Amino acid sequence: MTSLVFARPAQPSLPVQGCEARFALRRVYCIGRNYPWPGDGGAVPEAPFYFMKPADAVCLAEGSIPYPPLTADFCHEIEWVVAIGRGGFSIAPEDALGHVWAYGVGLDLTRRDLQHAAKAAGRPWEGSKAFDACATCTPLRPVSEVGHPRRGAIWLSVNGVPRQQADLADLLHPVEQLISALSQSVTLQPGDLIYTGTPAGVGPLLPGDRISGGIAGVGQFELTVAAPTT
Repeated sequence: MTSLVFARPAQPSLPVQGCEARFALRRVYCIGRNYPWPGDGGAVPEAPFYFMKPADAVCLAEGSIPYPPLTADFCHEIEWVVAIGRGGFSIAPEDALGHVWAYGVGLDLTRRDLQHAAKAAGRPWEGSKAFDACATCTPLRPVSEVGHPRRGAIWLSVNGVPRQQADLADLLHPVEQLISALSQSVTLQPGDLIYTGTPAGVGPLLPGDRISGGIAGVGQFELTVAAPTT
């Protein structure tokens, strides 16, 4: 057995609804701008683009989430989450859904002010997207239970006020296209998550805010924003 300098970190994982076994996480891919937004003029990106988050920064969508440091503009982005169960490279769109093991509902959490500053300076904006507890996800629901949804309301409210509302049918690039496009760049493996993009209506969160959201037929959650650590 290989000797390690430090103890091996705990394996990041998510619960599976109705199952004692957990889904071990490998990589987390996040798709940018994959729903129509006001001001886009109906334009559809020629190809999906992605950024990444650390697998150990994914937390279960329950209880509270911490307000992160270094920001005064902490934003929510609700997303449909795809859990990969069969790996592959250069996957054809018509074969892509066969690589999906489960679905969930997640939040891509963002330090928006850091993102804007990085973009304005022409710098990478990973720091705005990759931080402790920067993504949440509900317990995963296997394809064997929910199938492959083609439509269904996706929504998010803050303190009871609706902010994001769309339908999975509104995705500019559907799941099979996302999987195929990603697999032209990297080899997908079991344990990968794909956050498929967020509808219009993203907005700021404050300590004490109550967030609720969900996707019809997939799952829903309720969270509160904890006070920042001092």
